[in-house]
Amino acid sequence: MRVLVVEDARALAEVVAEGLRDQGMAVDLAHDGLAAAAKLDVNAYDVVVLDRDLPGIHGDTLCQMITERDERPMVLMLTAAVAPGDRVSGLTLGADDYLGKPFHFPELVLRVRALARRRPTARARTLRAAGVELDPVRRTATRDGRPLDLSVKEFALLEALLSASPAFLSTEELLERVWDEHADPFTNTVTVTIGRLRRKLGSPPVVTTTPGVGYRIADDAG
Repeated sequence: MRVLVVEDARALAEVVAEGLRDQGMAVDLAHDGLAAAAKLDVNAYDVVVLDRDLPGIHGDTLCQMITERDERPMVLMLTAAVAPGDRVSGLTLGADDYLGKPFHFPELVLRVRALARRRPTARARTLRAAGVELDPVRRTATRDGRPLDLSVKEFALLEALLSASPAFLSTEELLERVWDEHADPFTNTVTVTIGRLRRKLGSPPVVTTTPGVGYRIADDAG
């Protein structure tokens, strides 16, 4: 899942971003409406966590711009404007959910995940291929019924591969889907994480590699 956090209070933005990353999400940051609009033009996001009172382009205007897109992300307004009228006006602008500040972080995580599931192009609840099953809602994964003890990044990587199966995902695509815009494309972080995931999945191997193409979970593996 890829999320854009748009918040001009930099300290809060960093806290929200790091917290969501700890939950296995790839998170980009924008501190004003102009920067957010630029990122939305080049990246595909599942959810935008959006402050209303933004410099550059106001959050209300940005929300309307997002809702006019053909394949738009879901919008969670995260704002100090918490009066009933504020909530109604925010939802009228096209926001899909509205959460007031201060907020309880576990609730924010649940709302972001719920919005991602509601997105029209969202994937099916349980992903299956080659004897591997992954439930993004319950955060569980098994192979042939055996529970898999995966780290946050291993889980996100497996989710991306299962979503694409039987197609390949390149290293660059995996960096974009599982990490974020700050991931160094010249590091071996994908290779290392794939190696750990393969060991936990066990034998026979289900994650295949084609040099110059990428990685995939083959439906006929196992």
